[in-house]
Amino acid sequence: MSRRLSVLAVPVLAALAGCGGNDRHRQEVAVQPPGLLDKYTTVRLTADLSGLTPNERRMIPLLIEAAQAMDDVFWLQAYGDPHELLSQIGDPALRRFAEINYGPWDRLEGNAPFIAGAGPKPPGANFYPRDMTREEFDSAVAGDPVKMARFRSQYTLMRRDASGALEAVGYAEAYSRQMRLAAGKLREAAALAEDPKLRRYLELRAEALLSDRYRESDLAWIDMKDNSLDIVIGPIETYEDQLFGYKAAAEAFVLIKDDEWSRRLARYATFLPDLQAGLPVPEEYKREAPGTDSDLNAYDVVYYAGDCNAGSKTIAINLPNDEQVQLQRGTRRLQLKNAMRAKFDEVLVPIAGVLIAEDQRPHVTFDAFFENTMFHEVAHGLGVKNTISGRSTVREALKEQAAALEEGKADVLGLYMIVSLAERGEMGPKDLRDNYVTFLASVFRSTRFGASSAHGRANAARFEFFEDMGAFSRDEASGTYRVDFPRMREAMTALAEKILRFQGDGDHEGVRSFMDRTAQIGPTLEHDLGRLASAGIPVDIVFDQGVDVLGLASE
Repeated sequence: MSRRLSVLAVPVLAALAGCGGNDRHRQEVAVQPPGLLDKYTTVRLTADLSGLTPNERRMIPLLIEAAQAMDDVFWLQAYGDPHELLSQIGDPALRRFAEINYGPWDRLEGNAPFIAGAGPKPPGANFYPRDMTREEFDSAVAGDPVKMARFRSQYTLMRRDASGALEAVGYAEAYSRQMRLAAGKLREAAALAEDPKLRRYLELRAEALLSDRYRESDLAWIDMKDNSLDIVIGPIETYEDQLFGYKAAAEAFVLIKDDEWSRRLARYATFLPDLQAGLPVPEEYKREAPGTDSDLNAYDVVYYAGDCNAGSKTIAINLPNDEQVQLQRGTRRLQLKNAMRAKFDEVLVPIAGVLIAEDQRPHVTFDAFFENTMFHEVAHGLGVKNTISGRSTVREALKEQAAALEEGKADVLGLYMIVSLAERGEMGPKDLRDNYVTFLASVFRSTRFGASSAHGRANAARFEFFEDMGAFSRDEASGTYRVDFPRMREAMTALAEKILRFQGDGDHEGVRSFMDRTAQIGPTLEHDLGRLASAGIPVDIVFDQGVDVLGLASE
């Protein structure tokens, strides 16, 4: 039975629903059982600061302040003015849920509105005018390469000029107050930085926030090898733009390097050229050579802001996204160890206890979860960034389908690479059954992120594909799933090949048809996911974070 919460209807929401702007009376809001906030469990985001220098400890609050400015920008990109929404929600739990979702739409329920009058979330979020159609956008850029580049830029908002025509406004101009604040904090932190490459990156990133030109700072970020502190900051991922997939959303991570774990990972980066050459596709789909400066490192994250903090939380990073930087220099792959551990303990292990066959549950291990996640990020750097015709990037060709397909590629290709390296003896003593069973348990975990999430769609599609190929079976009596290891390997290879071909061909219609057919949650899976909710297993985590949590408030 649904419980009900009383809230004030928000004028902007009423306007979106076509109800006018003066409806301020209280309305009732239906909430899905067992309660919206029950989908999340709170984790204190802490890390060991004892190895940091005094200057590094002084830098962390400055980096967090810069990150908070990105939080403000993301609110504007995803929804609009947060104060207009939050100040009129009477129920504290519902207000907190709106904060988690950066708006009135539940990101774990396909962006279903949870506040009266919100209406459906615009596919283009707040990056485009709400009344703009795809056809209007395409017509506006037709035959004008300069305008096309400006309109499709990751770093411009689309708005209407005084005559109603579409115009592109750069982020540095549209969010000038927030960008200036963040840039100032980065420069203050740079003045304290003892690592010269970190100092250079912070200075260049500050300039980028004020100019919308990010490539030089991306290259500087790739160059950093020895820094203990790090910050990923700026407009980065394009998941929020589900209209075209063009616009990058603001986010930030403040990070502390785990040197011991990083040393364990470093050797895997050297295998990238061999892994690329061994992909299960014809030569033309793997002719691009991954950059040789790619590296793998482990970090504890001490602050999340913006896009990465909305709904389901990121636990690994593969950046930069700039295809030219990737081909020239490679990427950095950051495993967020403390956040990963929290998801494993609080979410994945309980899921396995309900949905994985009892005798296979011992194969759900943190090491396998860490490896699967790490090689997911490695896999982002493999395959091709440009279509084999050479006419466009994969991202441009696949448009709104690009993000979910790329996440699907990274998941299945990551597992493929673990198997390949293990069979070559490069991973030491290894029981691949751990990776296979942990992989299946993780599919259930990520499918719960919902249809609005690229990761959720990718996992739903993979579940359907693997089920069709007999990679697992379900016991009707216990309602648990069992991996068929030989068939899992066959399904893994087949799906990797299909996705790599889709990307190389730039086959937008093929991808759309495939995702429409497979990225659906069938009745049996829906029932089983419901069992997880009934068991009180959270979908994801939220953070108690900041300088107070880190014990830096009085410094």
